[in-house]
Amino acid sequence: MTTQQLTLTSPLEKRTWNWQGYKIQYTVMGEGCPLMLVHGFGASIGHWRKNIPVLAAGGYRVFAIDLLGFGGSDKPNLNYTLELWEELLKDFWIAHIQEPTIFVGNSIGGLLSLMSIANHPETAAGGVLISCAGGLSHRPHELNPPLRVAMTAFNRLVRSKLTGGIVFNRVRQKPQIRRTLLQIYRNREAVTDELVDLLYAPSCDPGAQQVFASILTAPPGPTPAELLPKVEVPLLVIWGANDPWTPITGAKLFQQASENGKSIQISPIPNAGHCPHDELPEVVNPLILNWLAEI
Repeated sequence: MTTQQLTLTSPLEKRTWNWQGYKIQYTVMGEGCPLMLVHGFGASIGHWRKNIPVLAAGGYRVFAIDLLGFGGSDKPNLNYTLELWEELLKDFWIAHIQEPTIFVGNSIGGLLSLMSIANHPETAAGGVLISCAGGLSHRPHELNPPLRVAMTAFNRLVRSKLTGGIVFNRVRQKPQIRRTLLQIYRNREAVTDELVDLLYAPSCDPGAQQVFASILTAPPGPTPAELLPKVEVPLLVIWGANDPWTPITGAKLFQQASENGKSIQISPIPNAGHCPHDELPEVVNPLILNWLAEI
């Protein structure tokens, strides 16, 4: 059975869980060793629609969660941080899994997975980091002076009660979402109406603008370099070779850790951008399953 057939015949069952008074949406499929899938900025469970059925059919119990503020989960007006979501993932693991888990994350979800593995080793059996982000937001020293000024001005507009709604409504329109996706996806055929709708629909929920503003101006959180020394389980690091958002040069840190004795496999994906699991699932799914079978 092909990846496409599995996706079409295995709809994702959406469930809800109460966390600190907030509704969290999640899904689970399959039986076996648990996998915990964590999406990136602006995404949701649906971003794993091409992966969950295949990984579950491969003999794993696959969980995926909509982080607070995203997808079908509540969008309260809070100060969003990586540490907030780290606490959410830890509590979800306690409530639903309670056995060593493989954390699988894309972008910000990759960094969150790394945080969970490093800071809560009792929860983790390994990790799959897909184009792992270096932080929730840019650190000032990472930007050249003109871009630093531009980002500061943009963030001020986003947080303003007068202009925030105008800016948010502009960036969340479907044509703009499609343009952004075409910038970060190398495989243009993967930028479908379905994908655009997956990102657009949650942006219409009450509170979505406040979530957007909070995250854009949040602290960046820990770096992978700070977390890696604490990691004692195997890692598979997947990176789109043509990723414009988190360039593949970010994989050098993991390569160095591998050369220094860490159990880390680095797998660049040719002709893929920031989301290779969604762009080329026919490449990424077997890669993950083969790695899982070997650890």
